[in-house]
Amino acid sequence: MPIVSDIHLSLKMKELLRREGIKKYSKLRPGMKSLIHELLASIKTKHLLEPAIAYEIYSVTEVRQDQLSLEGYTSVHGQLLSSVLSEAKELAVVVCTIGPKLEKEATDYFRQEKPLRGLLLDGIGSAAVDSLSQEVCKFIMHEASSRGYQASSPLNSGMPGFPITEQWHLFQLVPAEEIGVSLTLSGMMVPQKSASMVIGIGPRMKTWTQAEVCACCNLKETCPYQIHT
Repeated sequence: MPIVSDIHLSLKMKELLRREGIKKYSKLRPGMKSLIHELLASIKTKHLLEPAIAYEIYSVTEVRQDQLSLEGYTSVHGQLLSSVLSEAKELAVVVCTIGPKLEKEATDYFRQEKPLRGLLLDGIGSAAVDSLSQEVCKFIMHEASSRGYQASSPLNSGMPGFPITEQWHLFQLVPAEEIGVSLTLSGMMVPQKSASMVIGIGPRMKTWTQAEVCACCNLKETCPYQIHT
């Protein structure tokens, strides 16, 4: 049950602004720029980011039309998995989180009637999760390389062809509780600034850009955070 906690996150301004729904930094008012930088500084001084990764790697024993069968007589379901991971020899199941501190700080701002600070900090948290997900991909890519394989891009439950209900199954396959992540009765992760994913490992794995993911997402017409090709 591998756990990784020694992780450095790089918060890039472009990704941060995308998560805030802001298109251009140059068009921000000086006061807004100052507030963003103040919040970024507070994240470091208050140690609000506690990134951690929990993962397991399973051998793929069979690929069917709508499922990947794994060692231990278990399986992960979804037509998307079988179509893009048909060459997978192994499957990495991952849960990652930036911890609860930033989320609590943002909630406290709302309680103090400082909604702008709360919204901006929440956006920074989302950007941090994006950065952590990228670190996950790098880590699994290294694991795949050590096996003489390649790693696919990540697949998240809730994507078309990968039912959100599979979230419950993923949490049975990886020790998420060891990094403080759990599911509510409705299937929401706690802390909310967390992510779950599967990554195929094999000789010829498919990869795709974030823009390509956005293009096939069910929310592509309304999502303010989408990336265009």
